Amino acid sequence: MFGTHRPASARQTLRALAALLAYPDAPMRAFLPQMQAVLHDEHALGAARLAELDGLVAYLAVGPALQVEAAYVDLFDCGRATSLHLFEHVHGDSRDRGPAMIDLAQTYERAGLYLGEGQLPDYLPVVLEFVSTQPPAEAKAFLSEMAHILQALFGALCRRGTPYACILGALLELAGETAQAAPAPAPEVPLDEAWAEPVVFDGCSTQGQARPGTPQPIHVVRRSRHDTPPTASGAAS
Repeated sequence: MFGTHRPASARQTLRALAALLAYPDAPMRAFLPQMQAVLHDEHALGAARLAELDGLVAYLAVGPALQVEAAYVDLFDCGRATSLHLFEHVHGDSRDRGPAMIDLAQTYERAGLYLGEGQLPDYLPVVLEFVSTQPPAEAKAFLSEMAHILQALFGALCRRGTPYACILGALLELAGETAQAAPAPAPEVPLDEAWAEPVVFDGCSTQGQARPGTPQPIHVVRRSRHDTPPTASGAAS
């Protein structure tokens, strides 16, 4: 037990967490003992969270290389809910994402940090590298500002049953937040399904139509006997 004292800085812990989110190839896994030592030596996290991170390190260290790498790609590169690009969770593919990227990159540059070739500013390991360079109060505030995104990602990873969820739990702990796995959002109706065109109602959306075998309401409009039927061209004769 380390007691209730926590150091003023979690700089090395943030960098270790960023490194743990990297693609788990052989060079990355070779540094796992050093990452684990940093997490324990800085004492920035509680004992329970450190035990979870020890489990993640063990999973990465002893798991078959191809299996561990394939699981990483399936987890982080094949779906928006578990994407490590934070603006995916806020802006998706909307036009707002571009300006947000520029603003974040400029935040890095004002701190004297510049992105490497091919790096995106909203990639979580990049964000954590930046946060690790900030004074303790500013670092905690920055993590707190994006706590809602971290919570969403934490919940998605918990639902996938992956040990990587403990990294997000650790980040929320460093932000002074309680990690809570929110329930899964309602699935969206696929666009193709929402606009499927039934044969009888060619060109119309299926939304709002009755299912086969259920009564379909019919609306009857009473016509005045003085109304003139339209001609074939649609104009009154």
